[in-house]
Amino acid sequence: MKLLSYRGRDGLDRVGVVADGVVREVSPERAAGPAGLSPMRRLIAASGSPAGEVPLADGPGVPLDEVRVLPPVPDPTKIVAAPVNYVDHQAEMSQSVHVGSLGVFLKAPSSLIGAGDVVRLPYTDRRFDQEGELAVVIGRTARGVPAADALSHVFGYTCLLDITMRGGEDRSTRKSFDTFTPMGPWLVTPDEVGPLETLRLTCSVNGTLRQDADVRDLIWDVPALIEYVSSVMTLHPGDVISTGTPAGVGAINDGDSVTAAVTRVGELTVGVSAASAVTCPTLGAGAGPVPPAELTPVRARTAN
Repeated sequence: MKLLSYRGRDGLDRVGVVADGVVREVSPERAAGPAGLSPMRRLIAASGSPAGEVPLADGPGVPLDEVRVLPPVPDPTKIVAAPVNYVDHQAEMSQSVHVGSLGVFLKAPSSLIGAGDVVRLPYTDRRFDQEGELAVVIGRTARGVPAADALSHVFGYTCLLDITMRGGEDRSTRKSFDTFTPMGPWLVTPDEVGPLETLRLTCSVNGTLRQDADVRDLIWDVPALIEYVSSVMTLHPGDVISTGTPAGVGAINDGDSVTAAVTRVGELTVGVSAASAVTCPTLGAGAGPVPPAELTPVRARTAN
């Protein structure tokens, strides 16, 4: 099941099921809950994990291209991200350590945007890179969850772009600018995604493939990440864990189009603009992890 957060013609935010290019609204009663939460947060809290079928409102639905697509969960309490979680990315960044030593970091929920939106580069004198990732959405409260039980706490999966400013500032600063976390286009439930070790992640810029990796190559897989993160902080329904990026990160610039895709999860495309960029006020340029200077286009693989 593909669940979409969207803004309807009347300007109200809703959650719906996508099938055959049509969005059918989930029954408002099923997404009822505390005021101030998005319809998706209310639906997740009501449904628990893993997600089952949901009742739909009456009516034929609305064509997908006639609604404003929002981030699948517009208002998570936190976005937790895994640094250096693929060996090939560790090598391209010349890092001596990986996620096993670094742990995780947080991205601001205010950095979220949806499919079709625009990443807005803030500075004229800094480098910004694309990082395609698989993201996990938590379905029920998780604290101290063992890896063996971790997937029972997952509500669904989605695509995510971890847009990054290079430099010596803290990761949570360099990755939390407004618009720096595109996510979507929808949330796919575990029954439709299937075995995680069979998923493939790709990321392209202007149609040129930059990243191409198997999710099974994660250093810490999804259960290990949930186990670790839930040992540090309580995960609430709707919280997001982004699992890390493989090799192939590279600079993005004004006018670019960036697409991240994951097998059986979806394809997320956003634009890039530097229309309002100014000079950076911090002094981190030239410090921090050193990204690859030049990119070699990735040759698309034949599926096994």
